[in-house]
Amino acid sequence: MTQADGLHIRLSLARPDFALAVDLALPSSGISVLYGPSGSGKTSVLRCVAGLERATHSQVRVGREVWQDDAKAVFRPPWTRDLGYVFQEASLFAHLNVQENLAFGLQRSRKPGATAALDRSIDLLGIGYLLQRNPSHLSGGERQRVAIARALATQPRLLLLDEPLAALDQARRLEILPWLEKMRDELRIPMLYVTHSPEELTRLADFVVVLRAGQVAACGPTQQVLSQTEAPVIVGDEAGVVVPATVVERDLRWHLAKVDFVGGSLWVRDGSMHLGQSVRLRILARDVSLAMHANPMSSIQNQLPGHVESVVDDAHPSQALVRVRCGEAILVARVTRRALSALQLSPGSQVWAQVKSVAVMS
Repeated sequence: MTQADGLHIRLSLARPDFALAVDLALPSSGISVLYGPSGSGKTSVLRCVAGLERATHSQVRVGREVWQDDAKAVFRPPWTRDLGYVFQEASLFAHLNVQENLAFGLQRSRKPGATAALDRSIDLLGIGYLLQRNPSHLSGGERQRVAIARALATQPRLLLLDEPLAALDQARRLEILPWLEKMRDELRIPMLYVTHSPEELTRLADFVVVLRAGQVAACGPTQQVLSQTEAPVIVGDEAGVVVPATVVERDLRWHLAKVDFVGGSLWVRDGSMHLGQSVRLRILARDVSLAMHANPMSSIQNQLPGHVESVVDDAHPSQALVRVRCGEAILVARVTRRALSALQLSPGSQVWAQVKSVAVMS
């Protein structure tokens, strides 16, 4: 990423419980997720980027466009910053239908092609059938899709999303996640997305910033951050890795698809995928076991050769997290300390990673 690309954020802000201090260089497209527990400073970062809250000794720059630079006495107020902001609540006008809410959102946009941009947003988020409805007749997921379309219609340089699924039940979250994935894959603008949900992180993030008490605990591409075991980003049953892959074969008899990635290939459940399709795999540590030899007679048919890179303590003293490199890919396995001793596993050991289950997320 060159100096003129992406989103650059340097912020200092005193809080009652912690001091927010971040210095970030984020990609110029895709979704960068701010992840961490409640009260870690995620929303504060978003509000400072939007100019809703003023940090000190700070700089906010989108590409070559400077929104704040305290060293040069530059501070652009929120209404002059070319951004869209999506809050937890959709905040639609109750007396206007969906079409009128969207049109109202365009009033502050002076960019050419605003109407065409609105039409593209409506199509991208699949809300054309909702245009004549009143907000009171929308589900929570539909309301958020309308709110996102309204933000996108202004053709922003940057889209900020502050836990947009937090107010939704699980069914509505599952309804809207595919639309967010579509946005990530089709839009060419940077998006800064706040969440404390492991599911949203693993499904949506291209880049991850982990915040703890206002400090950056980890930062980097999703694969890299999630595969670290020394200070796991996600703990417990949700610990695991994300692996990008490509569909290369479909077995219609057994309803399976073969996907290739940089460390080998896996057979996964076929959900009407097509050859050449890019998918994102989530492999949980609890679904990976280790063996010293391949076992062709096992019901676990996804077996990959690799070597142990590291062994660290898990949350419970009976278990450990084992980081295994398979080619260029990293897997993490959760095994008992007893198994480690019986197999005499240590960094450098040659093993076979047995993948019992794989979630295809997109």
